[in-house]
Amino acid sequence: MTQLDESAKRALAWPSDPETPVESCTPALARQQYLDCFADIQRPLEDVAEILERRLGTIRLKIWRGRTAPRQGAPALLYLHGGGFVIGAPETHEDICRTLANMAGAVVVSPDYRLAPEHPFPAAIDDCAAALVWMTEQADALGIDPLRVVVAGDSAGGNLAAVVALLARDGQVPPVIGQVLIYPVTDQLQTTDSYSRYEEGFGLTAAAMKWFRDHYLPDTASRSDWRASPLNAASLAGVAPALVILAGYDVLFDEGAAYAERLSLEAQATSRTWPGQIHGFVSKRRAIPEGQEALEAIAAAWRAMDPGLPVEAETRAGLKPTRA
Repeated sequence: MTQLDESAKRALAWPSDPETPVESCTPALARQQYLDCFADIQRPLEDVAEILERRLGTIRLKIWRGRTAPRQGAPALLYLHGGGFVIGAPETHEDICRTLANMAGAVVVSPDYRLAPEHPFPAAIDDCAAALVWMTEQADALGIDPLRVVVAGDSAGGNLAAVVALLARDGQVPPVIGQVLIYPVTDQLQTTDSYSRYEEGFGLTAAAMKWFRDHYLPDTASRSDWRASPLNAASLAGVAPALVILAGYDVLFDEGAAYAERLSLEAQATSRTWPGQIHGFVSKRRAIPEGQEALEAIAAAWRAMDPGLPVEAETRAGLKPTRA
């Protein structure tokens, strides 16, 4: 069996103030604790060309324009942050959003979607779908090409990105040309073997996932709904090409791998696994350099989804330019 990477061990032992396990917190305390601590293990934020905030009803949207993004017709990414549907905000994942905006010369939009338990399933899905509609309606004002939008997210955000991609396939929201799912939640029953293998001791615990799930999906019947568990979708045929990023030491590994396998069989997908890594490694780049490798893999996959991306974007990501 692959050993836990030294960088993952370093992240797990990262010196910081003791945190209360999320399953012992109120939602309000868990949110504040996350906001207070998330930046400590992330890299300093990259400079970008422009930062904006807009509102869509009650939804706040944060927008980053990459340093080399054109003023009009830029590629765009809808990024849906993780946090178990209960915690997190665009700011907790701003490091990823800024880096990808610069790598691809793109505009990245991240909605501050409503959180459970105040707003349980499917409120987050509704907000993320509305954000995609808004992006296409505001394409001229944002300077983006509405036909070059990719949807991405990590963990709970990976779940939401997978659902939005399926809604786009079905014509319920505007089309997307690709999806990037970073250690996504795809099965809310939480019965896969990886929940036992990595129950505790590797950052994200099985107990924390149950706490998140119970807040987001208090109605147990809804846990099998494909919009909660996209692994239950009747078909993935016709959905946008996907990249699935997985961490080997993760309670979510098995369900993410199962979804990646279905995507590869029924649609078009590439999966990349970092066998010795833990959940959240892409956000912990101060301790885990493999997180940068994952962002470079995303840049390369985005180039395959959008041939209009300049080759320089791949060079900036540390990748060798390739031509078909």
